[in-house]
Amino acid sequence: MNRIILVGSIILMGLFSCSKEDDLDQQITPQKLVSPDLTAYVANTDQTTSPMTGFLEIYPCTEGTSIYFGNYVEDKKTAFNAFYPIENGEIYAGYYRKLSVPENIYNLVYWGTPVNNNDPIYESPAIKNPEIRIDTDLSKLYLELRKNSDDDTYRPVFDLVYALREKNLANEDLSTSLDRVVAGLKVIVKTSNGTPFSANISKMEVRINGIAEKLNFYTAEPENKTKTVKFELKRSADNKQMTTGTVMLFPSTENPLLELFITLSDGSTHSVSKNLSSTLSANNRLTLNIIVGDIFGGGSESGYFTVQNWIESTETIEFPVIP
Repeated sequence: MNRIILVGSIILMGLFSCSKEDDLDQQITPQKLVSPDLTAYVANTDQTTSPMTGFLEIYPCTEGTSIYFGNYVEDKKTAFNAFYPIENGEIYAGYYRKLSVPENIYNLVYWGTPVNNNDPIYESPAIKNPEIRIDTDLSKLYLELRKNSDDDTYRPVFDLVYALREKNLANEDLSTSLDRVVAGLKVIVKTSNGTPFSANISKMEVRINGIAEKLNFYTAEPENKTKTVKFELKRSADNKQMTTGTVMLFPSTENPLLELFITLSDGSTHSVSKNLSSTLSANNRLTLNIIVGDIFGGGSESGYFTVQNWIESTETIEFPVIP
């Protein structure tokens, strides 16, 4: 677990900690600084909680606004937000940067990524993060999809949770509940007769259309559901299915179009497509079973941080013939 926490902290610092060092020249105010307590738990479907493991970022905004206040680091007001790696509900003993601000009322923006060793996600997520300075209006900033270098498609994103809460840090801690703001998609491709895939298949790729381009940094609302996200599937050890870890996506338009591309060893590419019956919504995870046939030509609780559990669904698509 320690290895995952350390690697993840590097990922998340690259994901959200995008402030500029030239904001370090502001001196401490004479006000008392506070660093409220933090505990982190995950909400289960049976109304109980279990310790959370993952990473949390907190951005304090001036009371009643979306204007980023900043955070005090070594007695200086900086643009560097609070960052907490969490393991089993507690702050991890390695590096973290605490929230340290004067006693006051703030609008706190929380962003984080849960980690679940029992449910691996797609191994190469990416995101384009905003540049944040003191007095920046966070409602004008976005987390955006990162474009692939070889075409006009985009990469899957991280598992993201979010909250926006007004807190009086003179007498309240940092506890709140967080909601997942991405959709999960698990694609499993099998042959119609359950036999192993032909060695003649060199690559299998899925494209999902109608995905939001970005999430508002202050509200987490998705915008511009026009983009296409692609990801490659891998063969299972027994060669009887092609799949990958759960792919995280920004929410989609209704019934987005799925495209399955199969590349054969002779270099030819064959594709099929179909609109999903489901819509990829925040905090929903769809398991998509794709059955292929022949291929001709040569898929808040007080005191805690809580994360809502997935709403699970399953859908099956059959393609008897791949032209």
